[in-house]
Amino acid sequence: MNSTLRSPSDPAPAGIESLETGLPWSALTNVRFAELPPAFIQRVLPTPLPAPYPIAFSDEVAQALGVEQAVLARASTQQVLAGAAIERGAQPFATVYAGHQFGVWAGRLGDGRALHLGEMVAADGSIQEIQLKGAGLTPFSRMGDGRAVLRSSIREFLASEAMAGLGIPTTRALSLMGSGAPVWRETLETAAVVARVAPSFIRFGHFEYFAHFGQHDHLRRLVDWVIEHWFGSLHSRQLTPAQRATELLRAVCERTGRLIAAWQSVGFCHGVLNTDNMSILGLTIDYGPYGFLDAFDVHHVCNHSDTAGRYAYAEQPAIGEWNCIALAQALMPCIGDIEAARDALTAYATAFDLSYDERMRAKLGLRTARPEDRQLVQEVLALLHDNGVDFTRFFRALCDLPTTVSPAGDGRSHGEDGFVRDMVIDRQRLDAWLSGWRARLVVEGAADPARQNEMRRCNPAIVLRNHLLETAIRNASSPQARTPLQAERVEIGDFGEVNRLLQAFRNPYDEPKNASDAREPPDWARSLEVSCSS
Repeated sequence: MNSTLRSPSDPAPAGIESLETGLPWSALTNVRFAELPPAFIQRVLPTPLPAPYPIAFSDEVAQALGVEQAVLARASTQQVLAGAAIERGAQPFATVYAGHQFGVWAGRLGDGRALHLGEMVAADGSIQEIQLKGAGLTPFSRMGDGRAVLRSSIREFLASEAMAGLGIPTTRALSLMGSGAPVWRETLETAAVVARVAPSFIRFGHFEYFAHFGQHDHLRRLVDWVIEHWFGSLHSRQLTPAQRATELLRAVCERTGRLIAAWQSVGFCHGVLNTDNMSILGLTIDYGPYGFLDAFDVHHVCNHSDTAGRYAYAEQPAIGEWNCIALAQALMPCIGDIEAARDALTAYATAFDLSYDERMRAKLGLRTARPEDRQLVQEVLALLHDNGVDFTRFFRALCDLPTTVSPAGDGRSHGEDGFVRDMVIDRQRLDAWLSGWRARLVVEGAADPARQNEMRRCNPAIVLRNHLLETAIRNASSPQARTPLQAERVEIGDFGEVNRLLQAFRNPYDEPKNASDAREPPDWARSLEVSCSS
């Protein structure tokens, strides 16, 4: 067993201090998930990073948690958030789960580089779990080192907050801490730690683990625990255990369908939609080789490691359903009735279709639903795909177009449509679509200013594109100075772009202060690749 494992009564190993930070922790020795039997968790202490330093804090998350800036500025707080110390009374742990990776059963997985610190009572009274990603080895690290590199940590930190800005359910990120500690991936890199925040980090894979290994008592206990804490309406209803498990599956399918519909509507590609990366609460979780579409390609694969294209943009809705089927199979010892499970699974497609149609109608400025709307959406997406049009910029530009235009007469572009038409090669096809779209807007009867403003609330001006991230990562990875930190000297980079992007993506539906954030990616961005190491 790994040497970092300790029982709660053991003294902390060398280098691990117990500190008081002033963070609004709940009862750290009584974290709710730790109430489950020992088979669910392993107590483990972080492996201290040498000379950790702060890179960025999410003020929005801190405020939601009721954490004052003065508390974040404390050295003791930063030590805990870097995994270099633990809060007094804390008993950190890692959880066990399993999963299907790229459609293949992967066996036991677990929190290989994630460590649950405890819970915080947020300002609204809710309880939020705090988890460090990159804090060192756990019993589930397998062949890994338990670390996260600066590059991937910047991507996770910024994506968590950018998705929240878009209004898409997601885990959040409180802090990003760096260190000069070397970590080897494809090349030698430096380490970092992200403090992740969510109501729960339970995954489909938690259920798969206990089902696969025949631990059905633990599986039932997990079902009851999740329902008790997160699906209270099921807990209060007069249902049999089998019915509760069935309704839990239905509720998770609904949340998952709505989540993936939200992804599709903003052109977000997750990249690694394995069952162990699926949140039971319908949150976006585990930001690795993700990406937002630039030139629209329904077959776009954002993960360079995904050579078969399993997780391409167009495949995400089907993969979401596949993962729900895997969850249903894991829950069968609790459900017992295959027809009941199949009926619950239909909730995924229903939720996805309703949510996707609603979101896409809103992107087109349509408040009501009509039978022809789906075709209108399909036609414009086919147009964007065939012409390689930038997804985000097209829909944002569409917001500015008026409902009615003066006849062109000579067949040339209408002045009002010039900017949109410049994006498309097949302008005749675009003109035909715009004509049908405008006819549909006339049926709506909404005045242009109100309709256009509503469209801007549904079509972001900016998304977290890979070239923006790459610039922030390159700046952060290029040493700017040698700075004394905790009596040691470590090379640190320029984190200004990380913090600028954090603020820029607080309000992605507003026109950006930096106009370049909304421009097409530069030519050099075409060669960017992200993989599972990202």
